[in-house]
Amino acid sequence: MSPIKPSAHLAEVRYEIRGALTRRARELEAAGTPIIKLNIGNPARYGFSVPAHLREAIAAHLHESEAYGHEQGLEEAREAIAVQQRARGARHAQVERIFIGNGVSELIDLSLRALLQPGDEVLLPSPDYPLWSAATILNGGVPRYYRCLAENRHMPDPEEMEALITPRTRALVLVNPNNPTGAVYPRALLEQIVEIAARHRLLLLCDEIYDEILYDGTPFQPLADVAGNHPCLSFGGLSKVHRACGYRVGWLSLSGDPARTHEYRDALQLLAALRLCANVTAQWAVIPALQDAPTINALTSPGGRLHEARQAILDGVASSRYLDVVSPGGALYAFPRVRSDRIADFNDNEFALRLLEEESVLIVPGTSFNVPNSRHMRLTLLPQPAQLREVFVRMERVLERLAAEEAPRAAVAAV
Repeated sequence: MSPIKPSAHLAEVRYEIRGALTRRARELEAAGTPIIKLNIGNPARYGFSVPAHLREAIAAHLHESEAYGHEQGLEEAREAIAVQQRARGARHAQVERIFIGNGVSELIDLSLRALLQPGDEVLLPSPDYPLWSAATILNGGVPRYYRCLAENRHMPDPEEMEALITPRTRALVLVNPNNPTGAVYPRALLEQIVEIAARHRLLLLCDEIYDEILYDGTPFQPLADVAGNHPCLSFGGLSKVHRACGYRVGWLSLSGDPARTHEYRDALQLLAALRLCANVTAQWAVIPALQDAPTINALTSPGGRLHEARQAILDGVASSRYLDVVSPGGALYAFPRVRSDRIADFNDNEFALRLLEEESVLIVPGTSFNVPNSRHMRLTLLPQPAQLREVFVRMERVLERLAAEEAPRAAVAAV
């Protein structure tokens, strides 16, 4: 019998954060090789815990969690989100314009499915979090990438953004604070982007899941505040700031002029209803997460574990002969780059595989984030600082070998 063929859409979809390199790492582990993993932003896997008062809120409401909930989420949780969004300057943020999903991942897919016709274009950052590209493609859309280069501190160029817009462009996506670069966009830049979106009548979608994970006084500017009456979707959740990835609780807030968004809001509600509801049990954690004192600051401030892990990466890059990096202002990652003046012929996928096979370190190559010809790699800040320092010792050994292998080829080419 002939094999079952998967959808042709999947040929263009990538998610190497949990892809071939991760599968190879599992094989090596099964054979007895310990692997240092820097590939995922999953705090609990690195010893971080959900704040106790969030667990207690869930336990106290277990008896109220056994039936299907409202398709948009618990009203109490949505009200807490609406209050947060209004405090951040989001206009018309109301309970009926808040949607809770099984993580932001589900809501990204839902929001694009409610928007796109086949062939519609979506402006995405390069590097991007690859789920955005995948959701665009799987919903019939076409990704159009604006560059966020290290030479520009991983900030987008508004003129380049606007030059990519065509009559088929429907939406503009931002990830702020950024995954994978750690860039945090200043208000002046966001104002320019909002002006472009308004000029071309583009829906703004801003993934703000890392909104409170900030370093060295870097300010976070919510996009909805800048967007004002222009339609904007803001995404947040419990997985990163509150270290509750497994709870699978994310939300989106639809802000801007209701007269321009009421049909789209109804489309979101229809799609939300088709999947019945999000996980009811974990939604009870939203209220204390947003109303009680934040717990992330102790980790991101000087002396905190995330701050010290970030410093270990910055120190490791500074001591390397081969690497440079833009210091991350937020999020859980750094995006270092191999210098072309040190190793001219560099392939990030080959390097990642060699680092895994030769030094038992798992990273994600930059091309996994839709960066062509990448010299970058993404490193998570979640391991212990001492382990990160060891990673750079091992990484330098592989880079030294690559440089030594390149030298004879360069000498032959020069003859």
